[in-house]
Amino acid sequence: MAPNFAGLSGRPLGLTISTVATMGFLLFGYDQGVMSGIISDKAFNDVFTATRGDMVMQALVTAVYELGCLAGAMFALFFGDSTGRRWMIFSGAIVMIVGVIIQVTAFVDHIPLLQFFIGRVITGIGNGMNTSTIPTYQAECSKTSNRGLLICIEGGVIAIGTMIAYWIDFGAHYGPPDLVWRFPIAFQIVFGVIIIVGMFFLPDSPRFLISKGRVEEGEYVLAALGGYEIHDHETQVQKNLVIDSLKASGAGDKTRYRDLCTGGRSQHFRRMLVGSSSQIFQQLSGCNAVIYYLPVLLKSSLHQSNDEALLIGGINMIVYAVFATFSWFFIERIGRRKLFLGGSYLQTIAMIITFACLIPDDPQISKGAVFGLFLYMATFGATWLPLPWLYPAELSPIKTRAKANAVSTCSNWLFNFTVVMFTPPMVGGAGWGTYLFFAVLNALFIPVIWFFYPETANRSLEEIDLIFAKGFTENISYVKASHELPKLTDEEVEQKAAEYGFGTDAPAEAEKGQATEFSPEGSHKENSE
Repeated sequence: MAPNFAGLSGRPLGLTISTVATMGFLLFGYDQGVMSGIISDKAFNDVFTATRGDMVMQALVTAVYELGCLAGAMFALFFGDSTGRRWMIFSGAIVMIVGVIIQVTAFVDHIPLLQFFIGRVITGIGNGMNTSTIPTYQAECSKTSNRGLLICIEGGVIAIGTMIAYWIDFGAHYGPPDLVWRFPIAFQIVFGVIIIVGMFFLPDSPRFLISKGRVEEGEYVLAALGGYEIHDHETQVQKNLVIDSLKASGAGDKTRYRDLCTGGRSQHFRRMLVGSSSQIFQQLSGCNAVIYYLPVLLKSSLHQSNDEALLIGGINMIVYAVFATFSWFFIERIGRRKLFLGGSYLQTIAMIITFACLIPDDPQISKGAVFGLFLYMATFGATWLPLPWLYPAELSPIKTRAKANAVSTCSNWLFNFTVVMFTPPMVGGAGWGTYLFFAVLNALFIPVIWFFYPETANRSLEEIDLIFAKGFTENISYVKASHELPKLTDEEVEQKAAEYGFGTDAPAEAEKGQATEFSPEGSHKENSE
């Protein structure tokens, strides 16, 4: 009989892990959208008077959350490898709930803005912990055939969470003053509780457990996820592949931060840099300039009333959420590179339409800008929304995966904060030039993706290691290596790993005249050559 967790094994266990992981990104999306309909509402401004009519203060109230997310991602960077994926997510949900409670208990005459700031930062810390960890956890618990789909579903539900937030904001807008902003913010607790309860019963990542020398526990989880007996051939093959991957990346009891900057056959630094660039590009594409401030943009650029702006924003979020499901069906069929490239092309066109329609300052022509924003959100939802959460999580080797993914998430939140802060004053000062700026940035992504982003679709995490080993060993482009390396079975991956010398001398150490050996029991040795 296969091992189980909470009575679940095989497909049901995998679906439960995916559901709880997805809930973390649903909460992430909700928190992204919730302030958009609140920040300029009279009921909110009456409590937090400094935000009334002050776009810089409104930007700061919104963006301070990103600073918390950055701090949470940095916490995951420093402590993610020691705490494990499961407990990092569990703790992140608790921290988010604490932050929400602090926000909704802010009252006039009790320094409400400072309390709200503190709550926003704490909520952000919890979200940063989760967004740094959940994609890695999902990637390490998924099969090759559905890894891309499952992580894209996580990315896609960000849009669904944002849509829910927009419509809750819209409904609450017509209620009593306290309901207008307290209820939408408090609603986040529902998602947080589901995550806490779910993670309490679920296992940690088998790859994380084996990397820490807890091989029997990792073997147990692998068997439970596959629905196999512990001693079945499939379980043993999967365990050996993980151990080979550890050998390939230069195993050690502790991953040092300098390991992130090494090259060799594992190419830790290149893989971290490429993964992080996708997160940076996501933010520089202008996504959160639109998501956070769409009602504000509609009022300032298109002169819509508050009710009209909220309604149009809500409809746009429905479009956003619907198109976010596109990648679920095509991520493995089309591949990462084509979706990245196609998304960049269409987002450039959308921003060009938006700024071109705003130049004449004609109300009728300006309506074309609404189409541009709708096209942008539809394209972004289908491509650049989920991909930067998938790509870094699968690109980095197991040794540095947690730290590299945390670095990429830190990059996301740092640039998220920057964009959210400069958007309101930029829209106020530059007007249509804001959208021209984002059009140029989207166009610049295209050559970077073309030359530096290897295809990872339909590859196991261990096969991706071989792509970089092949590129380094044969001195060819890693994009070319990804096209030339044929699809491999698990047994063929083991053979290729031996061919490239994984386990004999790890790349990072080989360059320093050392060899590193990985022992399944968790002992590690370094021998001078």
